[in-house]
Amino acid sequence: MMTSDQSLDNVSGKRILLGLTQEELRTVAAEVGLPAFAAKQMSSWLYQKGVASIDEMTNISLAARQRLTERYEVGLMPPLAEQHSSDGTVKYLFPTRKGQRVEAVFIPDDERGTLCVSCQVGCKMACSFCMTGRQGFQGQLAVADILNQIYSLPERERLTNIVFMGQGEPMDNLDSVLRTTELLTADYGWAWSPKRITVSTVGLKKGLKRFLDESPCHLAISLHNPFSEERATMMPAERSYPLAEMLELLQEYDWTGQRRLSFEYIVFGGTNDSERHARELVRLLSDLECRVNLIRWHVLPGETKFHEADPQRMIEFRDYLTNHGVRCTIRASRGQDIDAACGLLNTKTQNKIQVNDE
Repeated sequence: MMTSDQSLDNVSGKRILLGLTQEELRTVAAEVGLPAFAAKQMSSWLYQKGVASIDEMTNISLAARQRLTERYEVGLMPPLAEQHSSDGTVKYLFPTRKGQRVEAVFIPDDERGTLCVSCQVGCKMACSFCMTGRQGFQGQLAVADILNQIYSLPERERLTNIVFMGQGEPMDNLDSVLRTTELLTADYGWAWSPKRITVSTVGLKKGLKRFLDESPCHLAISLHNPFSEERATMMPAERSYPLAEMLELLQEYDWTGQRRLSFEYIVFGGTNDSERHARELVRLLSDLECRVNLIRWHVLPGETKFHEADPQRMIEFRDYLTNHGVRCTIRASRGQDIDAACGLLNTKTQNKIQVNDE
């Protein structure tokens, strides 16, 4: 039996191999009369070589490949569109198996190549400063949909890091996210180090604890305000899982080893950039081995509540944290001219067009 997550192609009716573990591939092998070791061959073709078709699995007999092709396909789908920023960032629009669309962003930086992937179509979290939050929730991505953003990326060979910071809340689709990171880090998969993968969250209690217990990947918390009441006006998730409780949970884990903890902090002018906010951040985080990343606010269409922070004020904010023992950096903004920067991803219009086309 295949897992309930296994994707089915809406057009061909075939099952998708991308996203299956090596154990599940053994079941596939048995279905078509192949020996168990064929699972290792298939996983190598899928996750290490990244082939686009079963016909490319040349160490499997032609007859067996034909039997596989009758029931299965690899499942890669190329991007539908791309936009190039003046700073080298590229935003891709990818199709999903359910006929929707999501965005992923490739960010080159010297020898480093980072891909920002999506895990949902839209998002339930409704953060007031985020275009994806304004889109609303439109669906979960299956493992194959998430992996497709990676394996169908034209710059795949240049990738050094993957961040789950695109559309959606990873802890709200945790089964798919954990399966994806397993396949990226497993010996039979892409065999990446977990240190090359960061998963971001606003903080969902049940999902966060499970992630901490089951995943060795880096964790990034979307913080944005150290005061609970103020944070709740920006991020509704604060009401169901207060920051204080989340920090208490994080204190139970060791952050001095290979797994890294960071806090993302979008700086809004006149909202969360005062010395009072900086002092509270120091109070909350000084006992945690962590880093704070300050992010410049990118104004949303029609936005009047939030304002960009003064660049000098961001430097002063950073210096205050650093001088009081909290490591802090200002993250360079990338891809703003193509709406690819932090908080700007949104496919509501594209998905409406897709639905109307159907």
